[in-house]
Amino acid sequence: MSETQQGFDASAAALESLTTAAENHPDAPVSHLHKPANHESAHSWLGRILPASTLDNLETRFHMGNYVIDRQTGEKSFEAMSIYVRLGMHLLYYGSEQEKALQWKRTVKLLEDQSVKMGREYDTPESRAHIEPFIKSFDLQNSLAELVQPDPTKYATFNDFFAREIKESARPIAEPEDEFMTSSPADCRLTAYPTIDLATEYWIKGRGFKVEKLLGDSALAKLFDGGSIVIARLAPQDYHRWHAPVSGTVESIKDIPGAYYTVNPQAINESGTLDVFCENKRSVMLLKRSSTGSPIAIIAVGAMLVGTIKYIEGVEVGTKVRRGQCLGAFYYGGSTIIVLYPKGEVVLDKDLVRNSTKDKCETIMKVGWSTGTTP
Repeated sequence: MSETQQGFDASAAALESLTTAAENHPDAPVSHLHKPANHESAHSWLGRILPASTLDNLETRFHMGNYVIDRQTGEKSFEAMSIYVRLGMHLLYYGSEQEKALQWKRTVKLLEDQSVKMGREYDTPESRAHIEPFIKSFDLQNSLAELVQPDPTKYATFNDFFAREIKESARPIAEPEDEFMTSSPADCRLTAYPTIDLATEYWIKGRGFKVEKLLGDSALAKLFDGGSIVIARLAPQDYHRWHAPVSGTVESIKDIPGAYYTVNPQAINESGTLDVFCENKRSVMLLKRSSTGSPIAIIAVGAMLVGTIKYIEGVEVGTKVRRGQCLGAFYYGGSTIIVLYPKGEVVLDKDLVRNSTKDKCETIMKVGWSTGTTP
């Protein structure tokens, strides 16, 4: 057996072991799926499963987390990568060796199977036992008061809690009377670039990123030539619904099938790997903006262990939505919202652009916070 084959099989077995451990309902998620990858016990566990050469490659090639900037304080902090994301990074590395077509297909199938497995598990009534450990592991106790249903015991399944609804009053939008302001579509870690070319220079390094491929429509892509891009990454512990960044009318919704690669920044920033935004399962919504008549694309991108991308009832073609209105929800896992603006449509906030370019860091954001304004 080749070293590549051996490493892939070991990584696949490790991921299967993690998702199976997650079925042990009373255990806290930080004891399995969300154990920090830089934790000594995570290293020891991986060392028992992965061949030494595979583990060395993994640790040399990828760091153990990412730096983020708190917008309110300006402080930079380190967020450790979960162990399942670390394995996903390794599988992405195998999957990106395109001359090994069979290996790539195996990677896609493995991640799809594991995502479906976790979605099925977290849709069972028994999965309610995960809710309390999840809240405690990620210190979510203080955020429960923001929820429409603040009592964790009232949720039918873990996925019901994961896609929990928040009170509108808990996320007031910036300058609600300003029809030219744009706002964050999610509670997220956000990057913002005045041009898509800048995004590919500083952030999106994967092979094959093209707006045409992302949108699945060459004619639509031309509307965003020279335009701006906002990328909002949702970590598993975040409130997992997304909201309208502008007011407008839904002109189209297109679901695009795809893979379930991790959307961790290191997957996005790694030169030579597949571009996960254009490979992953996603849904493209096109809005006609109320204030300018311009097209705005909102792309919901699924990720590793994300089972479902679902729009809120009543959000469909022809629906008028207002800035800050909830549009949809992701069910279990990390995920991303990408917003595309035509050239000249928005001047992005300077601090977000500075953090994204000079510091090459994501900014921690909340739904409704300002991302820019129309000049």
